[in-house]
Amino acid sequence: MSAPGPIPELRLPQEHLLGIQGLSPADISTILDLSDHYVELNRQADKKTATLRGRTQINLFFEPSTRTQSSFELAGKRLGADVVNMSVKSSSIKKGETLLDTAMTLNAMHPDLLVVRHGSSGAVNLLAQKVNCSVINAGDGRHEHPTQALLDALTIRRRKGRIEGLKVAICGDVAHSRVARSNILLLNTMGAEVRVVAPPTLTPPGIERMGVTVHHNMKDGLKDVDIVMMLRLQLERMQGAFIPSTREFYHMFGLDYDKLSVAQPDALIMHPGPMNRGVEIDSAVADDIHRSAILEQVEMGVAVRMAVLDLLTRNLSDAETAGVA
Repeated sequence: MSAPGPIPELRLPQEHLLGIQGLSPADISTILDLSDHYVELNRQADKKTATLRGRTQINLFFEPSTRTQSSFELAGKRLGADVVNMSVKSSSIKKGETLLDTAMTLNAMHPDLLVVRHGSSGAVNLLAQKVNCSVINAGDGRHEHPTQALLDALTIRRRKGRIEGLKVAICGDVAHSRVARSNILLLNTMGAEVRVVAPPTLTPPGIERMGVTVHHNMKDGLKDVDIVMMLRLQLERMQGAFIPSTREFYHMFGLDYDKLSVAQPDALIMHPGPMNRGVEIDSAVADDIHRSAILEQVEMGVAVRMAVLDLLTRNLSDAETAGVA
């Protein structure tokens, strides 16, 4: 296996990554292009670089996470950063400290990168206004999850060779999904045709204004699509009867080979995880080695997060150099 070439000299104009909204097609392509480099690096025996040596990255997760937190931790360590995982369960937040007080406390420690997941929409944006480092949104409420959309885009681009012109169906619990929102924004920005497929109770009012077509029947929504993107049924965010039962939801909206039969023969199957097998997706479909990209999404997640950490730190370096000058 040949070693990846030199790290591309790319730049982002943003100080933070708070969402897909506000990123141009060129910004998204910059992140994906650098991510491609890190995919190749991560497939080498020696995966470590000194790109972020001397930098400090704090991961501050107020909600449980396996994939996102571990991949951000791995991304920072492979780039040579000092990575600190803050445990909210044992932090001063549990003693009554406010989010902003926590932010100011962390800011006094002079971190370079702050990766934040929070249950309230807009909380990460507010925090970014109060600290002197780069902030990355690792998911805030129902608002956005930008690195998930970026890793999904990288997976699609590497499998299909493009994003523009593809037909993409985002299916399931759209109402509670920040992943759906970020993906809709990114896919529309990059020229894809986006559909959402969900029961009326899990379809946000007015979502058509985001540039999608809405379907309440899986076979209608999946007809001729190139990408089928399933979403996790977020029962923990539901207050009230959004679905009759998980069994009924699977019968109507769970992805199986019968529903998939109307999509393109080489349609790619995706899911951000964690999967509820037999609820959102049939196990045979999820494990289809020819069509499922679910494990590939996990691999792409580390590369995308390395690219984001690298690009934001380049901005810090530019600012520091300008300050010295």
